[in-house]
Amino acid sequence: MALKIDTFSNQVGGFSFFKAVGHPLTAEKITALLADIAGEPVALYDPLGHLETFDELHDLSGLTVDAVYVQAIERLGTEVFGRTPKPIAEIGASTASVLLIPAFDSRRLVDHIRHLLPQGMRVVTLDDARLPDAMLSNPRKYLDPLNFATNHGFLRDGGGRHTRLVTANYWSGYGAKDMRLWLRLFDVEGTVLATWEQDLPDGPAGIVLDSAAIRARFGLGEFAGTLFIHAIGARGHDVVKYAVDTYGDAPEELSCTHDANAWPADYYAGLPAAKPGERIVLWLQNAHPNTAPAGSMALNLMGRDDVRPIDRPVPGFGTISVDPAELFPDAVWPAQFELWAGKHVVRPRYEIVAGNRRNRIAHVNVERTDLKGDPNIPGAMKHLGKAYILPAPVLPVDRYRTFALPTPMTRGQEKQPIAALLIDADGTEIARRSLGVLERSDSVALEAADLMNGATLPTGYGHLEFIYDFSQGGEDAADGWLHGLFRYEDTESGHAADTSFGAHVFNTVMTYRGEPQSYGGPPPGLSTRLFLRLGNCMAGGGVDSMCHLIYAASNPWHPASHTELILTGADGSEVARAALEIPCGGSRLWRASEMFSAADLQKAGDGGYVLIRDTTCRLFGYHGLIRDGVSFSLDHMFGF
Repeated sequence: MALKIDTFSNQVGGFSFFKAVGHPLTAEKITALLADIAGEPVALYDPLGHLETFDELHDLSGLTVDAVYVQAIERLGTEVFGRTPKPIAEIGASTASVLLIPAFDSRRLVDHIRHLLPQGMRVVTLDDARLPDAMLSNPRKYLDPLNFATNHGFLRDGGGRHTRLVTANYWSGYGAKDMRLWLRLFDVEGTVLATWEQDLPDGPAGIVLDSAAIRARFGLGEFAGTLFIHAIGARGHDVVKYAVDTYGDAPEELSCTHDANAWPADYYAGLPAAKPGERIVLWLQNAHPNTAPAGSMALNLMGRDDVRPIDRPVPGFGTISVDPAELFPDAVWPAQFELWAGKHVVRPRYEIVAGNRRNRIAHVNVERTDLKGDPNIPGAMKHLGKAYILPAPVLPVDRYRTFALPTPMTRGQEKQPIAALLIDADGTEIARRSLGVLERSDSVALEAADLMNGATLPTGYGHLEFIYDFSQGGEDAADGWLHGLFRYEDTESGHAADTSFGAHVFNTVMTYRGEPQSYGGPPPGLSTRLFLRLGNCMAGGGVDSMCHLIYAASNPWHPASHTELILTGADGSEVARAALEIPCGGSRLWRASEMFSAADLQKAGDGGYVLIRDTTCRLFGYHGLIRDGVSFSLDHMFGF
């Protein structure tokens, strides 16, 4: 049962209304507001079309509704809140004692109709449930997306396992000052464990939210659940981006993943089935104050019609864990699942429980519902060369096994014409294999060693690329949303890591459908700003940061990158710089300890990071932490 709410559009970005009425503080006020009018006859006026979203998140069934009114003539004769609405011009005939308007910044809306209201009718609007002005970046426009720069983090501390959310005050680069974070920690039942604020320096300082420190600060027991994050005073970005590290008292526990994605989606994909001897734990975090009913979410094997409901409710702001094997006991890797999420949850994490203190966590991805096959892509490739490229590391082959699994990531993606390329670190193509035109139900995991077929990587490592390949057909199937899941296994320690991402057009001046993508303006995006968090100050010690930067190029671009590595202290100050050149089409695998002295890394401190800048090309990066010979983590990087 999907929520009938608007959360995100690829054309206009995120919608703020659902965030505004779903904010934990606002939700408390709305509960009180609705309780106050529950015993009176209520008329509902929906001038902005927000009523359905408001009802989905706050259940108005307890109200005694007299009638529903609208302003737009074209909505007359339609169904609103299960009723045929009346024109607001006729509100004078209402016998209700309360008029409820689900709108913020409502003064103008009320002024327009005040003279039409029956004598004694009380007007209640959502302005009665606003956040305080001190929590707003733009008090003059309540639904400004910057007022709701929020996100949800998965946070757990217990059983010797801990979680760190790490980011930087990147808003300062857009002029933000006097920023702070409003934070609320919920347990799995949605019960509030702690609420606090954290001031941020006026600069690109590092930010660390560590479960062990939070637990000690508030005297908490073991917990798992959601950390709600609200960045107050944001400029430039209404997205709270962060990296998630899980670590343990035992050095074998180490993994990382990505931010939650603040806009709950209808579907997610890229969830693998377990290998024999392993178990998958799918963590589902309710993004809203209302309960997600049992059966409102479901799983199916990708490309199959057998959809099986998850027969458990999720409390408001609560979290549940689900084992897909309970619904599909015969599914094994490389089978993959599709999650019917119904906009109830933010981007879920999955945890692979290996039984050897080497649990690892990763995330699934939003499955788009707005894309269809684009028959113009083959023609565009005459100008775009390789066009859409999905690059992923091949870690040193003498120690690691690298696996790649294409993952359908749109609802309309029935076929995928794909080729896999193996490329040396210096940009030389070593091998290429056409995977043909994969069906939606195909789950084909490719191992880099098999792709090599006797060839060698002169530098010992390199990267894989998935690209479109129409040699066996499928010209109408490509939609520009090619995704894959990548798995890395250490053959000596037994440790492993999962990561996943999607394709983009890289490093060509010609543009097509918003590509090459730019986060800071219109396409083409031809520069780099990436965040590499440091791990040298993590509890337990012995942790280094590693980074695999890939200079993917749809067409030949500058022969080599001119990449700057800027070591930044936890306070946002520059500590040191290093330079790196990457051949066009190639990659570089490096560690922080190789680029910076131990003294400088120590000076950067806990929360220090490396800002990766290049004004000549767009690099794609993967970052992780490593304890030599023991454990490592890997995930794709984020930029700002």
